[in-house]
Amino acid sequence: MKTRLFTPGPTPVPEETLLELAKPVGYHRSAEAKAILKEVSEDLQYVFQTANPVVTLTSSGTGGMEAAVTSCLAVGEKAILLSAGRWGERWKGVLKAHQANTVLVEVPYGKAVTPDMLAKALADHPDAKAVFATLSETSTGVGHDIEAFGKLVANTPALLVVDGISGLGAMECRCDAWGVDVMVSGSQKALMLPPGLAFVSVSEKARKKIETTPVRGFYFDLRRALAKWAESDTPFTPANTLIKAQRASLKRIRTEGIENLWARHAKVAAACRAGVRAMGLEVFAERPNNGLTVITVPAGLDGSAILKAVEKKHGFKLADGQDNMKGKIWRLSHMGYVDAFDVLAALAALELTLAEVGFGVKVGSGVAAFQQSYAGK
Repeated sequence: MKTRLFTPGPTPVPEETLLELAKPVGYHRSAEAKAILKEVSEDLQYVFQTANPVVTLTSSGTGGMEAAVTSCLAVGEKAILLSAGRWGERWKGVLKAHQANTVLVEVPYGKAVTPDMLAKALADHPDAKAVFATLSETSTGVGHDIEAFGKLVANTPALLVVDGISGLGAMECRCDAWGVDVMVSGSQKALMLPPGLAFVSVSEKARKKIETTPVRGFYFDLRRALAKWAESDTPFTPANTLIKAQRASLKRIRTEGIENLWARHAKVAAACRAGVRAMGLEVFAERPNNGLTVITVPAGLDGSAILKAVEKKHGFKLADGQDNMKGKIWRLSHMGYVDAFDVLAALAALELTLAEVGFGVKVGSGVAAFQQSYAGK
């Protein structure tokens, strides 16, 4: 049986990118390696929609998050954290580990932090040095209004630091135009690569703050990374095979065009949500993003068992909820190297499985609604 991956990370990788990973390993300090890194950096600037540096770190996305915290905040400095799920909680953990004075603005799972909530927090805490937010909260399917957040933070001395690990490349995001000072992303989501690389963009405002913040790290010191970025190099041994492969996936994005990419993800996401609702299911997120659809498990069903059946009988790997949400939601990713027909097939597999366990879904209802939405009817 063919296995099909629909988790919100890792995601499927294009064939031309996989072939790059099969090639011999080169020397990471060679002129060729530096030229490849320079090309990747320029293409990342395009995806991030920024003229500012985008440094490449050999780590998971969490490494990029830690680099942002340790490089931008001194011990005890105040940070406003906007949290709407597990990845907001990841920011919380990193901030706590590095002794930030965190002001928490938190909403229940499935809800989104609103611009009004941020405005109040900024008014109550004018001494905040940074605001930490999440573009795509993959634990719940929520997408945040980063553009509105940016307008609010731009009028203050604070930095806007965003976890875009699962959102960048799937949702519209314009770092410079929206006033994002530090954007963190990762290779294994919409950027269509296996795990192993983190990317961090740094605005001039952020760079000035970094330069005046005491050094608190070694490997994750953005000063080092920025200095080497100017030389098309890295301060430590990079995962140069991944960097070379990332070039192939980024070329695919540039060929399609970033606005076309955003539009395609939005169209597929809307069709997926239409299909879900037509099956008698509920979309969990109050403000859904376009990288994945999170579905509320109907009362009386064992959500985890259903996903195991979808995988065993039909070969589709969807993601369960995390921690206290396990068994309560299903997470169906449609970011990166996934097209409309892939998602249509995933919905069909879920629909068939629900019918097999007696949920009462009319077979074909979700598939038809997806097609009608996708066709604009």
